[in-house]
Amino acid sequence: MTSSILVTGGTGTLGRLVTPLLRDAGHKVRVLSRHGREPQGGVEYVTADLLKGDGEGAGESGGIASAIDGTEIVLHLAGGPKGDDEGTRNLVRAASRVGVRHLVHISVIGADRMPIGYFRAKLGAERAVADSGLPWTTLRAAQFHDLILTMTRTMAKLPVLPAPGGLRMQPVDARDVAARLVELTLGEPAGRVADLTGPKLYGLSELTRGYLQARGKRRPTMPVRVPGKIGRAYRAGDNLTLDGADIGKRTWEDFLAERVSGSSR
Repeated sequence: MTSSILVTGGTGTLGRLVTPLLRDAGHKVRVLSRHGREPQGGVEYVTADLLKGDGEGAGESGGIASAIDGTEIVLHLAGGPKGDDEGTRNLVRAASRVGVRHLVHISVIGADRMPIGYFRAKLGAERAVADSGLPWTTLRAAQFHDLILTMTRTMAKLPVLPAPGGLRMQPVDARDVAARLVELTLGEPAGRVADLTGPKLYGLSELTRGYLQARGKRRPTMPVRVPGKIGRAYRAGDNLTLDGADIGKRTWEDFLAERVSGSSR
């Protein structure tokens, strides 16, 4: 029997990959968005704002509970630079009222260790899901190649590239994350599952050099030290999962060959 699935963040980098996979698996898909859209590709769009909850000004649809009503599974991908914890708490309250049978959540590796506001909000969102009383699954993933591309493209505009010592990353391809999330969404609730990382560990300067090489460019580098608690956390590898993680297939080099090499970007 097919299920009806609500996807938050369904118009983002990850959501645009997940939604067609769920549809191809034969499921009814509804995407929650702050802005209304006409149905397309067999996907329904509903309007609500997770940060406003179901109170006044919650959205044209009447709020989150109305958006969820009639769905059995919620795949929570929506996120931003701040407010993930608050938005997730609002979503959890609404999902509890309508009796969702599986809440699936994407988080970030290091949510419980990195002294950065974004990570703390992600940890708050994780706790809201785990304490919801609903059957749940949470996947922590490393930074997507798309984010690393944005970072390295920006840094490559500088005449001299900063090379932060000890700052390492395990970038993962969003397509690998999407495939794993679909598997989890269509499976049984599993709590917090193994983290998902990319297949290689890189220093930030290696990632930037890889981007420059793909563009056929070169820049001089200057060693820098990230100060304070954040620097210590990165040097300690608090943003990494070195043991026990599931490993994606596509490397940074694979991604660059598809997205950057031979382009004018």
